[in-house]
Amino acid sequence: MAFSVSPSVIVREIDASAVVPATATPPGAIAGVFRWGPINEPILITSEDRLVERFGKPTDLNSETFFVAADYLAYSNSLYVVRVEDGANTASSTHFTAKYPGEIANSIEVSYVTANDFEESIADIGDLTGTIEFNSSTIAMQSTVDFFAEFEENDVLRIGNDSVGYQNLYVESFTDNSTANTGIYDYVVTFANRYTLSQLDLANLKIERKWGYSDLFGRAPDADNMHIIVKDVDGGITGNSDTVLETYENVSATSTAKLPDGTTNYYVNLLENNSQWVEATSTIIDTSITSTEYEMLVGGSDGVGEDSNELFGELAQGYDKFSDAKELDIAFVLQGKGNTTLDGAGLPLFANLANYIISNVVDNRKDCVAFLSPPREAVVDPANANTKMNRSIAYRNKIQSSSYWFMDSGYKYRYDKYNDVYRWVPLNGDVAGLASRIEPWESPAGYRKGLIKNVVKLAFNPNKAQRDLLYGSDINSVIAQTGQGILLFGDKTGIGRASAFDRINVRRLFITVEKAIATAAESFLFEFNDEFTQNQFKNIVEPYLRDIQGRRGIIDFRVVSDNTVNTPDVVDQNRFRANIFIKPARSINIIELTFVATRTGTEFDEIVGQIT
Repeated sequence: MAFSVSPSVIVREIDASAVVPATATPPGAIAGVFRWGPINEPILITSEDRLVERFGKPTDLNSETFFVAADYLAYSNSLYVVRVEDGANTASSTHFTAKYPGEIANSIEVSYVTANDFEESIADIGDLTGTIEFNSSTIAMQSTVDFFAEFEENDVLRIGNDSVGYQNLYVESFTDNSTANTGIYDYVVTFANRYTLSQLDLANLKIERKWGYSDLFGRAPDADNMHIIVKDVDGGITGNSDTVLETYENVSATSTAKLPDGTTNYYVNLLENNSQWVEATSTIIDTSITSTEYEMLVGGSDGVGEDSNELFGELAQGYDKFSDAKELDIAFVLQGKGNTTLDGAGLPLFANLANYIISNVVDNRKDCVAFLSPPREAVVDPANANTKMNRSIAYRNKIQSSSYWFMDSGYKYRYDKYNDVYRWVPLNGDVAGLASRIEPWESPAGYRKGLIKNVVKLAFNPNKAQRDLLYGSDINSVIAQTGQGILLFGDKTGIGRASAFDRINVRRLFITVEKAIATAAESFLFEFNDEFTQNQFKNIVEPYLRDIQGRRGIIDFRVVSDNTVNTPDVVDQNRFRANIFIKPARSINIIELTFVATRTGTEFDEIVGQIT
């Protein structure tokens, strides 16, 4: 509003409606060995089915990593997954390469066809002799014309006549038994299906050759264009052989080709931008394409697998993708498989991966929690329960203390439906999953909120004495109790000393409150540091904390943002200060029940105050 000297009405608008934004629980995060997918690129996964689709099914090479991720997704619906480089090789063919390294790409066939070869009648079949037997999958035939020079394996032979009808026979292979210089071409053709028309003299038929996948498209491609299909030949990807993965209709071999909407129609760009499975490595042929091709990808292999201690550097690079809070918003970092090496006494020598995650991700960000499990060597391999306990404690003692991590007591035995076997899997995916489905200020442990899914048995089911020792070392037991199931029985962080932050519910409460209020405080940048701004800040923070208090996350709080903290010196430094005092709600770890027997004539009021 312009400044006015004469009498007038001046309207001003002040926005006092700002609030602290409500925050949902951010996704989890894991890095590890997978059979498919991009390398060192965080991909948000929303379900186990999507995990399989994007990163492949589990094998012996990566079952622990895979099922930690899958188990987390049994509780939550958002997990960032990073596939690390493990030495896998990429499959390829003459003109195509697999999108990513991995053995499963050896199941891929890429076929393409041009207009001239989509389908064609065989004009001259010469003097053709032989008979097709009813319900046969082979034909032996001789001809004076080599019309099978037009065919390739996987093509379709349309055969018959107007009297008996026509049938598509899918060429699986053909054998050339021709003798040189005789002028007779002798073939035995094997089909993937059987001939079911009436018995037919080969001299009285018509033959057409069709591209093997012509039925997937309504018509031939335009001149100078192609149809392309990507297929799972042996079911190595989908579990079902001959499953078509992708189709590309009427795409161009010309690099400048455009669709009517202006987007590219060049097949190289289309595969690069859209295909989940292949890329073009060299130009097939330009506008003079005249052939049909069926190209199998070969040479793909999986890498060394998750058990290799050589993978630490690659895993570190994978977890580096989660180190910047400005890049990705996450709440939980899953360790997955914790590799280590034992010393002569059978005790863990190091905890490199756990310490790397703590130092470079969670302690660096200070807005998420790492979930750890002892290594397989600690709790699965030993037969003695005390050995399992001692190795777990020794492993914890190799880990730097921090309130930003949480450790469970080991491994569970669960069913692998993809391979019909049972496998040992770390519990950190389950425990992080329990935390993901409750309020941040609640404990994920106990009979109500701490029940673990998909468990046949535990590798280590500590008794009361062992649980006490584990808890004293910041290890939270997962136990099996008759009639109760498998449950998390602890909520201590790894801070290593007595503190309000030695409980995960308090740590996650402060992460949530700090993140939300810091986000709200950004709107005050470049405002005046005066009483109005100070009160406005207090008035948006207090309702937010009061709401959490009403939901039992806070016992009491106080917000101080006045001139007692924003002194003249602070104001002159262009700073704004607020002190936020919070009394967090504490979880119950020990319940004491005292039962008192009294004499018949005793009044309860006389003794109630004497019992402590």
